[in-house]
Amino acid sequence: MAEARIDKWLWAARIFKTRTIAAEACKKGRVTIKGAFVKASRMVKEGDVIEVKKPPVTYSFKVLQAIERRVGAKLVPEVMENVTTPDQYEILEMSKISGFVDRARGTGRPTKKDRRDLEGWTEPVFTGDFEFDFGDDDNEEE
Repeated sequence: MAEARIDKWLWAARIFKTRTIAAEACKKGRVTIKGAFVKASRMVKEGDVIEVKKPPVTYSFKVLQAIERRVGAKLVPEVMENVTTPDQYEILEMSKISGFVDRARGTGRPTKKDRRDLEGWTEPVFTGDFEFDFGDDDNEEE
């Protein structure tokens, strides 16, 4: 029975774009097998069910082939089976519809309202009409 490192398998099955990102996901505890967090060096075999957390969804994949070399997109169904529950896809759709992705107030790019509030602080405020005399009026008349 063939075995493969989980970080290599996640990359080869096109779940992550690079092997480094796959290894980081394992290190951060976003990849589990049978409910247990795994290290990047963990070996997977055929029949294992891998859960990958990509917020806000937790995807589940069944290993059909343990491979370590990246395959073409058309061959991915021979390598894995997506067994993600429908309720996870509903969560994904709801987050797309809402358009709001849990952003803490004050972090990230300011919203339009935030920008307008900031402009109120940065723009000069004049309390009355003032006439400024810069002393250049003499040169203009000549």
